[in-house]
Amino acid sequence: MKWDGLYRWLGDVGRATRTRLADLGQGARLLVRLLALSPATLRRFGLVRDQIFFLGNHSLAIIAVSGLFVGFVLGLQGYYTLQRYGSAEALGLLVALSLVRELGPVVTALLFAGRAGTALTAEIGLMKAGEQLSAMEMMAVDPVRRILAPRLWGGLIAMPLLAAVFSALGILGGWLVGVVMIGVDPGSFWSQMQGGVDVFRDVGNGVIKSMVFGLTVTFVALYQGFEAQATPEGVARATTRTVVQASLAVLGLDFLLTAAMFSL
Repeated sequence: MKWDGLYRWLGDVGRATRTRLADLGQGARLLVRLLALSPATLRRFGLVRDQIFFLGNHSLAIIAVSGLFVGFVLGLQGYYTLQRYGSAEALGLLVALSLVRELGPVVTALLFAGRAGTALTAEIGLMKAGEQLSAMEMMAVDPVRRILAPRLWGGLIAMPLLAAVFSALGILGGWLVGVVMIGVDPGSFWSQMQGGVDVFRDVGNGVIKSMVFGLTVTFVALYQGFEAQATPEGVARATTRTVVQASLAVLGLDFLLTAAMFSL
């Protein structure tokens, strides 16, 4: 009898592992299929344009406000830290590098997952619950090609644009706090930034990060909505999983991309 508990535990672990591996396999197959549909999707750019508006424009307000306040905080914290070493003139460089390298892509992706990712999962999940996807299949319309693929490219294009807005407003917020409120020399603020930020190494790597994060967050949202149970409870659980999994994926990928980019 004492071995029965161990056997049950091993069985539970095996079933959970098998389920996770099956989910990974299904996700990989769906991602490959979506990428293979990219040429056909981009030829119908009107569908992608609508999704860029839906995902990007509707997320613009929270991205802009968050970027501005993050810039305020960076300006304050950076000034008080640099002042201890007599380097307050480098505040612009600190703010710009922090935003374009890390905070811009990462915070934008987390906000994007909370706003646009949940909206995508709920939309696809409700379409599945309402049997709209099944109706499209009955009419010989592929829902992956017509519904999922344009949304994937919409998120992939919208994320770098939102990250650029976040970083730009963050730099503006750092300038308002550092130059206007505290009194840092404006010439030093901008000249240090222009001289220390490299377009390809810093800004380019930030753009690459934002594109990877956009692909990851959008795909997680689409997959969770597409595989959600066709019930209100199933859609709610899928929406929660989208935020959790997309956020963890963004943070993990940020470490890997930073290690790969800035160690070369």
